[in-house]
Amino acid sequence: MKRILLVCLTAMFALASSAVWAQERTVTGRITSAEDGSPLPGVNVVLKGTTNGTVTDVSGAYTLKVPAEGGVLIFTFIGLTSQEMEIGNRASVDVAMTQDTQQLSEVVVTALGEQASKKSIGYAVQDIKSDELLKAREANVVNSLSGKIAGVQITNSSGSVGASSRIVIRGSNSFGNNQPLFVVDGVPISNEGFGSIGPSTTVGTGTGTGTDGVNRGNAAADLNPDDIESITVLKGPNAAALYGSRGANGVIIVKTKSGKRGAGLGIQVNSSVTFDKPFRLPDYQNSYGQGSGGIFSFEDGAGGGLNDGTDESWGPRLDVGTSLPQFNSPVVDGVRQPTPWVSHPDNIKDFFETGKTVVNSVSISGGGDKGAVRLSYTRQSQDGMIPNTDQDKNTVAINANLSVTEKFNISASANFVNTHSDNLPGYGYSGQNVMQQFVWFGRQVDIAELKNYQNAAGEKYSWNYNYHNNPYFTLNENLNGMDRNRVYGNVKAQYRFNDWLSVFVRTGTDYYSYLNTGRIAAGDIDNPQGEYSETSNTFSEVNSDFLLSFNKSLSDDIVLSLNAGGNRMTQRKHQITGNADELAVPGIYTLGNSKVALRTSSYENTKRINSLYFSGQIGFRDALFLDFSGRNDWSSTLPDGNNSYFYPAANVSVVISELAGLQSNVLTSLKVRGGFAQVGSDTDPFRLLNYVTFGDSWNAGTKLPNLFVDNTLSNPDLEPQRTNSLEFGVDASLFNNKVRAELTYYNQKTTKQLIAVPVSSSSGYLEKYINAGEISNKGVELTLGVTPLSTASGFQWDFTVNFAKNVNQVVELYPGVEQYVLGTYWSMQVAAVPGQRFGTLYGYGFERDPQGRIIHESGLPVTSTTPKALGNYTPDWTGGFNNQFSYKGILLSFLIDVKRGGDVYSMTTAWGRYAGILEETLKGREAGIVGDGVMNVGSAETPEYVTNNIVVTAEDYNKAAFSNTITESSIFDASYVKLREVRLGYTVPNSLLGKLPIRDVTFAVTGRNLALLYSKIPHVDPETSFSNTNVQGLEFGQSPSARSIGFNIGFKLQ
Repeated sequence: MKRILLVCLTAMFALASSAVWAQERTVTGRITSAEDGSPLPGVNVVLKGTTNGTVTDVSGAYTLKVPAEGGVLIFTFIGLTSQEMEIGNRASVDVAMTQDTQQLSEVVVTALGEQASKKSIGYAVQDIKSDELLKAREANVVNSLSGKIAGVQITNSSGSVGASSRIVIRGSNSFGNNQPLFVVDGVPISNEGFGSIGPSTTVGTGTGTGTDGVNRGNAAADLNPDDIESITVLKGPNAAALYGSRGANGVIIVKTKSGKRGAGLGIQVNSSVTFDKPFRLPDYQNSYGQGSGGIFSFEDGAGGGLNDGTDESWGPRLDVGTSLPQFNSPVVDGVRQPTPWVSHPDNIKDFFETGKTVVNSVSISGGGDKGAVRLSYTRQSQDGMIPNTDQDKNTVAINANLSVTEKFNISASANFVNTHSDNLPGYGYSGQNVMQQFVWFGRQVDIAELKNYQNAAGEKYSWNYNYHNNPYFTLNENLNGMDRNRVYGNVKAQYRFNDWLSVFVRTGTDYYSYLNTGRIAAGDIDNPQGEYSETSNTFSEVNSDFLLSFNKSLSDDIVLSLNAGGNRMTQRKHQITGNADELAVPGIYTLGNSKVALRTSSYENTKRINSLYFSGQIGFRDALFLDFSGRNDWSSTLPDGNNSYFYPAANVSVVISELAGLQSNVLTSLKVRGGFAQVGSDTDPFRLLNYVTFGDSWNAGTKLPNLFVDNTLSNPDLEPQRTNSLEFGVDASLFNNKVRAELTYYNQKTTKQLIAVPVSSSSGYLEKYINAGEISNKGVELTLGVTPLSTASGFQWDFTVNFAKNVNQVVELYPGVEQYVLGTYWSMQVAAVPGQRFGTLYGYGFERDPQGRIIHESGLPVTSTTPKALGNYTPDWTGGFNNQFSYKGILLSFLIDVKRGGDVYSMTTAWGRYAGILEETLKGREAGIVGDGVMNVGSAETPEYVTNNIVVTAEDYNKAAFSNTITESSIFDASYVKLREVRLGYTVPNSLLGKLPIRDVTFAVTGRNLALLYSKIPHVDPETSFSNTNVQGLEFGQSPSARSIGFNIGFKLQ
């Protein structure tokens, strides 16, 4: 990084002389807020038609030399309405600035980190400011986008500390990765999962939560919301074409905070604490305890008693005065004594602790006439709802800029993030995941009795010794640690030759290394000898780019902008893993304490993309804009004949209201836009030629390593994937911007997908990588902002509604391939099927007669012999409703988040019904169950169906109807309406603070995930998902999402 910075800083240009005024005078003034009269530092003050300007200081004051004859001053500041004031003969010009609600006049960050007027853009773009991100703070900033941007879908994988989140824009368009590119201050950063990056990753899986059964998060979670000024979402190829193949899924552009020139020294402090409780837990039955057939008696918890090895709750009735031997019963003379057989309705609820997140942030910023700097430190400490889970994160950020001369500017930013966890919870169907255990947990088990999980001699103490660890043993002895260090940032040098020609060079890096450790104590149910593992990962990416920019008025009506540049991206990944499968000495967790030969592996890859690109815009009367761009990438992961791919884009924006003079008291502005774009995508390394890797030895004696070749055949003739996109839209504002609307239609097709298809086993392989398949996405997005009430007394009500409907279809795969499996879990498959939406859920259902009635045999439902399509995880539409009320420093806001359609397979419900722990399993406990359906009283050849009338036990019926072998009974509609955010805050007027150095003091109470207003799925949060990959629509074993209540205080010292 030091070498890169040195190269860039030494590549500076010489200064050129600047013109001075022959006769001039001085004008002064003070800029204040029209809302509360407070001074506004950092406002840009420029003499119109020149580059002569300054910025206001901490008191809002400015001084500027102007020609003797005066002129016009332009006052601009992000988020405020720009103003122009005639100087005339005045020596002082004061201005009160108001908030800018006219969207078409906004400046947004676009491709390559450059800024552009929103009205000149011919594609959909939405942004979120810092205060919106911090309204109800989330540890993972990705989750803060939920419900706020049309067409953006966020899926939180779990409520545990450090959990990953998935973000998809405008639906899935690829069998590979579908998540967008993240760009910070113009430089791409990683958003990979902090799990395994080895060669086991295959096309169609995307980035994962890791292969070690631990959800360690996604890289974008390292972004600190306290350091973010704005997030801009470029939704499709039309907006993201200049980012090339990496922008095919859209781009999330993050602009970080920087110091303001002329603002003087300022200190900002922000502190918050948030408390978490499980958002939703299953509805348990509390009438029957552990056992089977109504019988239970504990002897050794492994089958020595009466059904004491079973972990289901089909045992004796609870709370009827019965006493039975139990796991915590006293033992007298070697005999376990009966104790009251009573329910513990809150045994799962009482297991969870109150999670807590404490965030303290301080920043120091300042600037003079020539430059500015901002330095910040943030510490985030999390204790999870699951006992003994935690994560601490320390972030240091610096952002500086300096005008060496009037023509030569340099800027740099750097972010250092250290993340540490002593323990993260297990994941999936594993003995190391305590959440998996709770779908079997006996309803009579007293959770408090399990906290002392072993005695002084180290003997384990649990409610079941056949299948489960004591949950407190797992969480206190089997620890999943992580330590991660990350640095990302960039340095940029810009030289302006004159008012219309400039050039910049920039280099940026994203580097992180992390060590994942996993320890399993001796006596574990699955690994009684104990185990220890270490996985060391490093990731680095360096982007170096340049851009030559031309911007000149060719006449009073025409402005021409041209840009030409290039980029080199080099990405490297390295992983080393070591496993000690059995420990020689219990309790010593090092790789050197291995009783058997270590299992080790390593993996490394390098990827490079070289790019050249151009863009341009022709503006006519500041109301008609034509944009065009082109980019060519050369990728190292494609073969020589196909590694170069070019993609163009063109967009047009017409501000009809200005061009045709249609502005009135009703119509404030009206803009139409449209465009076409094409982007190409490459593939991962090692897809062109097969490679040989070392595997575990099959020889138990000599432990000689063996070599093997992957069972997927590589393809040296792969071509880049292509996405073609059309987009049209209308932006309008009415009634002096009190009504603001953006409507967009898009049509995207992605062809030449990079997938693995089956081949004949006689070839020695199972699959082969090819270019095949097509996915289409068509959709509509609507954003409507309204200010229904704004009074002279200061009361204002604003609300924003967003709506997005995406029609997704897998158009084709490959001749002879009927489905492409994205992932499999138990008997369910998530697949892409021609003619259906992406993400079809396949599994086994019930056998039915010609009239659709379920067929029973001996009173039990019959499972089908072939799988079938049972649902799809893609939603029909998504939306959000954001309200804000403000009055004299008081601000109340709330956000409602909506998802309609899509399905989910709930394994929590399936296993919970099988095990008899859920409320609905009370049906038929005494009288039995007669299944709704028919039975065949004829033959298989000539069936004759009559109504089923056979009574079976509730236990037998639920075990037949719900399990991992039948999917249909546990598929649910994943629609939801959530009260996502609530915030009540108060900002103390600065006038009340007098001469105190404290300013902008704000107090707030916040809430997140407060209520589930609508849902059709029982027992679980319909939003959570088993992974952050393409394998969606599956719920099981993740920690429950959190309902959060928080408190915040912030202030400035000046």
